[in-house]
Amino acid sequence: MSTAIIITTPDSEIVSSRIVNATIEQVFEAFSKPNHLKNWWGPAGFTNTFNEFDFIVGGKWNFVMHGPDKGNYANECEFIKIEKPSLIAWKRHSKPLFQVLFTFEELEKGKTKIVFKMLFDSVAECNKLKPYVTDKNEENFDKLENELKNVTA
Repeated sequence: MSTAIIITTPDSEIVSSRIVNATIEQVFEAFSKPNHLKNWWGPAGFTNTFNEFDFIVGGKWNFVMHGPDKGNYANECEFIKIEKPSLIAWKRHSKPLFQVLFTFEELEKGKTKIVFKMLFDSVAECNKLKPYVTDKNEENFDKLENELKNVTA
């Protein structure tokens, strides 16, 4: 299986970013440790059950997101690039198919910029999700900011 990050154009990406009051190490830990990630991953009202979380390149991340509407959404992902503490990328093996690229940049001690890119093979695939996920990604960041209060890295 390929571990390359796909090359995209801006019209086949969904990009969200936020500056958080946390060190780059804290942010990386919130993403890389399942005991933190399960608490904040997903939009408002969603919870997670992690079945597998092998945080290495080629490692699997299988989980179920439980929606507030009582729906259960299976997710199967594979980590394709990890550069501690500045980058985490994975690709989804469950539909909808896309890659996720998170980058972290420490702006000053205790302040980190997070850029969240969803990368699609085509503009059409990107446009199917764009109307729904932009606001949901912001909810995800809201939950992350709350969880960062519990990260001591």
